[in-house]
Amino acid sequence: MRFVIIGAGRVGLRTARVLREEGHDVTLVERDESTIRRARNESFPVVEGDGSREDVLQSASIEDADALGALTGDLNVNFTACMIAKHYGCRTIMRIDEAYREGIYRKYAGEVDEIIYPERLGAIGAKNALLGGTIRAIADIAPNLQVVELTVTDAAPVNGYTISELQLPADARVLAFGKRDHSLAIPDEDQSLEVGDRLVVLADFEVLSDVRQLLVGERPELAAANAGRGGVN
Repeated sequence: MRFVIIGAGRVGLRTARVLREEGHDVTLVERDESTIRRARNESFPVVEGDGSREDVLQSASIEDADALGALTGDLNVNFTACMIAKHYGCRTIMRIDEAYREGIYRKYAGEVDEIIYPERLGAIGAKNALLGGTIRAIADIAPNLQVVELTVTDAAPVNGYTISELQLPADARVLAFGKRDHSLAIPDEDQSLEVGDRLVVLADFEVLSDVRQLLVGERPELAAANAGRGGVN
């Protein structure tokens, strides 16, 4: 496939490397001279100019591209580039920084094929490492929604329950279920929850802590610390 990426900075260049390693054709669009030199030193074709200008995108052969990734730190450039690419029939992916507002998300989400938040994706990876193996964030669906995979432990209050008996908070839903060492699948209400089983849950950020407490329970190290302090009031 052929891709045009607007922005050869940290996010854009790393994305280009991954795509090229998988055998895809990538053209970068960038206006900063030092960034252009770095990309060309890695043998990437780079069109110099403003990615929000149609003539610049035409120089990058946007008409032959399968998709455009607008990955600069400038929301206006990204959005304009995506709108031009849409005109040429491209799939469009737009970067929004972590400091986005709900109104911006709602305004642009319907205009492009996909919105990404690089900072939030990095935070998800860091959080997974910190939390360990019992909970794993998979994706942010919207500013207030996240998909997580949780592993049932022997400390979970619902250990031994069936799926039908599981009562999650109102703003949470089970999307998939997998027995220990088995693939995830659509949950069956009669399946029981046992240590090592995994559930994929869609939940509002505000109830994630409650969901974790039900399906994972208190971490052993935290329980030991609390016991040493005589509990937490």
